[in-house]
Amino acid sequence: DLDLKTFKLVDQLSGRLMGVRADITPQVARIDAHLLAANAVNRLCYAGSVLHTQSDGFHRSREPIQIGAELYGEAGAEADLEILTLMLQGLAACGVKTVQLDIGHVGVYRALAKEAGLSGEIEHQLFGALQAKDSSAVAVLTAGLPIVLRDAFAALPQLYGDRSVLAEARACLPHLASVEAALDTLEVLDRGLVNVEAAYDLAELRGYGYHSGVVFAAYTGGRSHAIAQGGRYDEVGRVFGRARPATGFSLDLRELAMASSDTQ
Repeated sequence: DLDLKTFKLVDQLSGRLMGVRADITPQVARIDAHLLAANAVNRLCYAGSVLHTQSDGFHRSREPIQIGAELYGEAGAEADLEILTLMLQGLAACGVKTVQLDIGHVGVYRALAKEAGLSGEIEHQLFGALQAKDSSAVAVLTAGLPIVLRDAFAALPQLYGDRSVLAEARACLPHLASVEAALDTLEVLDRGLVNVEAAYDLAELRGYGYHSGVVFAAYTGGRSHAIAQGGRYDEVGRVFGRARPATGFSLDLRELAMASSDTQ
């Protein structure tokens, strides 16, 4: 959660609460909203230091050098594929050629939760259970739902693996329009990611409150944490008056340098 990652301080003159930059994407969204052509597809990249209240891992810095690329104004799966391909090409150019992709789509869970009419607290608990792949907790939390939805939520932690997972999901999940659209998007990515090792995880809800569609992470060299990650976040520009389709990825330059040196 970006708010939890943000260092906050009080301006001694104005008394206003201020935050130190923890992510560059909001600045990029502001540029798209106010400085660029209103209806154009905009491709932007960035590099800069950010500061986090806590590191993302035991050996990771709280002051990463964040680099990334973002695409605004295109809602189709082709835009997600373009960003994913650019990320992989960038990693390969830096010597990181063997990559394992984990790909999910928060729209599947969001559609099921909406159909079930879950309260905020139950949805929050169910979210945690799915992230932990705790099937027993999922069963308890969904016990009062219609059997079709109970079975769908129970299936999510098991829907992890190669492209066969997508066909499995078609067979066992309700035929809701949003679920079908999410699976369509994942199938477009699968067809476009040639010679790429990819695993699909329909219980992967990283950044659920922030992302609006595809989410992905790249792993390499036996590392337990992702070297790069990203996804779709169509609401990111709303605070600046322009909620445009948006997708992108980011990574830490220091982590990339270490991964690159490991491959030498």
